[in-house]
Parts: sequence; structure tokens; C-alpha cells
Amino acid sequence: MANGWLTRTGEVAVLRLRLLALLGVQCSAGAGPTRSIAAMAADITPPGAATVVRDDPYEVAAFLRTKPASALPGIGPTTAKTLARYGITSVGDIADTQLPTLQRILGTTAARLAHDRARGIDERPVVPGAAPRTMSPSRRFDRDELDLDQHHRAVLGLVQDLGGRLRTSGEIAQALTLTVTYADGTQTTRSRSLAEPTAHTTALAAIARALLSGFGLQRARVRALALRAERVRPAKDAVHQLTLDDRDDKLRSLETALDKAVARYGPGVAGAASTFPRAG
Repeated sequence: MANGWLTRTGEVAVLRLRLLALLGVQCSAGAGPTRSIAAMAADITPPGAATVVRDDPYEVAAFLRTKPASALPGIGPTTAKTLARYGITSVGDIADTQLPTLQRILGTTAARLAHDRARGIDERPVVPGAAPRTMSPSRRFDRDELDLDQHHRAVLGLVQDLGGRLRTSGEIAQALTLTVTYADGTQTTRSRSLAEPTAHTTALAAIARALLSGFGLQRARVRALALRAERVRPAKDAVHQLTLDDRDDKLRSLETALDKAVARYGPGVAGAASTFPRAG
């Protein structure tokens, strides 16, 4: 099965026929006047079908308004819960909420993006054939490593490297993949999506730690580890939920300071070890 979104309605049938002829797979596809609407249309379409939203204000409004807030690109589960506390549970609610009110909840940039997309406005261009980007630092041990503490330290280093790269390039990851290479050259890979796309080291570390623990490496001889950021995209496209807890802001300020130190003195000069607690 494959799925995808398009903004030109005529491309839907062509794409489905090509995939069926070349790969023998049934795909689901969505088409609409903007990237956001096309993506939402694709998300609700079953395999072998297509959902087309025409470039008509009434049709766009009818399609968008009844969808849950979390269906809007850029609104993750956590942000949707925050909006729900203010009675904003649908895309229509987001569109109807005054922008200043939404800004107090989500922040200036995030609120404007959500408000525009909820009303069918999305100025992002479509880049045909653009594949989702990935980013993947790796660590090869000097010898096959049995020590679990060394495994955890290595993954922490990969998390810090990956987070720094993402923040420097102004991008965020939607999922992480951890690959373990063993002494005999075989590999095992595990992936997990993030609750919300991020470049925040603490959030990346929590997922990386869960992935590493899931391998059960107590007696494994590990030769190398690689951590890959999946579905990398510009950070400006995402909504960052605001929080009343200033700890998150302090951690982000610390990350900024660490990024500057690494840029000046090189990798390994400093690290936030508390972001990756060792499992007991």
C-alpha cells in the first residue's frame, strides 16, 4: 500500500495508475488546492481510493471545519489537548477563534500558521518528487562493546549530535530510527514516531532511550550504533506548544548555549547528560 497527497486533481489518477503498473500496489491519494488540504485528504483515504477537495471556498470549508484539531498539519496530540482545554476541539474552532486569543495559547508564529491552515490558506509551494529528508549520525566502537553503559553513552552522543544538527539547519524530525550492528555484522533496527515533531534534545533522548532499551542488549556484542532522524522538515512548518512550566524554556536555552559552544570549540566540548537518564 502507498499513500500520498497532491495539489493538482488531475495528477491523482495518473499517480495511481503508474504505481499500479510499475509496482503492483494500490495507493490512496488526496488532492486539494493547498499542501495542507491535500495531506489531510490523503490521511482519510482508504487504500485504492482518492479524495479530491476542489478549489471552491464552500467545499474547502465543508471539508475542513468538521475535522478534529489534531487533523490539521502542525497540530500534534499534545497541542490538540492544550487547545481542547480552551474548548477548541475542531479545525472549525481554530478558524473561528480570534487570532490574538490563539496567539496567547500557541505563540505568535504557531497561531498564525494554524489559523491560516484552518481557513484553507497555505502558501507553501509543492516540490514534485521531493523525498522526505533523513539525518543519521553513527558511532563505531573501537572493539565489540558489551558494556550497557557504553551503549547508553554512545546513543546520548548521537542524540546530542542529531539535535544540534537539526537546530542548526532549522529543521525538526517526526520519528527516530536506531540501528544496532553486532559483532557478526548483522543488524537490528527499531523506529518510533515522536509525539510532536521536534529538534529538542530532551524529547529526542526520551525516544532514543526507549528504542535502545527495547533491544535487550544485556549480552550482545555491539560493533556500531546509528541514530536516524526520519521525515525531517523545516521547523517553521510545525506548531510548538507553549507551557506554563519554565523548565522546558530553560532546557532550550541550555541547548542554544551548548550549540554555540560546539560550533566554536567542536563536538564533545560539553553535553547535557541529564537529558538521557540511565535505565535501572
